[in-house]
Amino acid sequence: MTVAALRVAETSAITFRRTYRGSVFSTIVNPILFLGAMGLGLGSLVDSGVSTGDLQGLDYLEFLAPGLLAATAMQTAAFETTYPVMAGFKWARRYEAMVVTPISPTDVALGTIGWAGARVAMTTVAFVVVAAFFGALASPLAVFAVPAAVLTGLAFAGPIAAWTAGQESEYSLSNLFRFGVVPVFLFSGTFFPIEQLPDWLEPVAWLVPLWHGVELCRHLCLGEPELLDIVHVGYLAAWAAAGAWWASRRFHRRMVV
Repeated sequence: MTVAALRVAETSAITFRRTYRGSVFSTIVNPILFLGAMGLGLGSLVDSGVSTGDLQGLDYLEFLAPGLLAATAMQTAAFETTYPVMAGFKWARRYEAMVVTPISPTDVALGTIGWAGARVAMTTVAFVVVAAFFGALASPLAVFAVPAAVLTGLAFAGPIAAWTAGQESEYSLSNLFRFGVVPVFLFSGTFFPIEQLPDWLEPVAWLVPLWHGVELCRHLCLGEPELLDIVHVGYLAAWAAAGAWWASRRFHRRMVV
């Protein structure tokens, strides 16, 4: 990131410093509710009703927590690059004020994505702390799941920021969550192995970045890294880089006449 892009991220950080209290619930309480209700509550039923082979020999809480970590990273990145980005273009119009200074549209795009990555880091650190309290982390390597989750978030932040830059109506943003984020959340290995999906749908899950993030976080949280994790990292990094490039192009097209 350039110095100018860091300044763009700094403006979001200053705003967040004044409004962070409103995010405490989603950052801390949501993981407690999810892990308590799904990991312990539903998990007790799952553990008594399926063979250990179905969940790779794990308790359901241990299986679920890393998946929720990656999914939380995706959801945080999606939120930070939808409504705030549209506000920057349409409602508050702060992006217009930025580009009349030496800050370029590319700096605005990269700063926006950088701040989304910072928010993902804050959220995932809190999640890991809560998961450790629940006993859902089987290895000290779980600390490395935080950067893995941040990379997962960045794989979504760039493409979603680029897509948002081309939208005029806020209704399209709700459709993105309804028809994009939620289905990806449900069918990318967070709640059950994707091998349980129909044969024709399983390859689709392989193409979605979240599945790679879930697998990477799960291996780290279990203390069982695999050689294939290099592929997961490369795939997520490719999405993040391509998304940043696309966002730069879309921001420039919208702000430069």
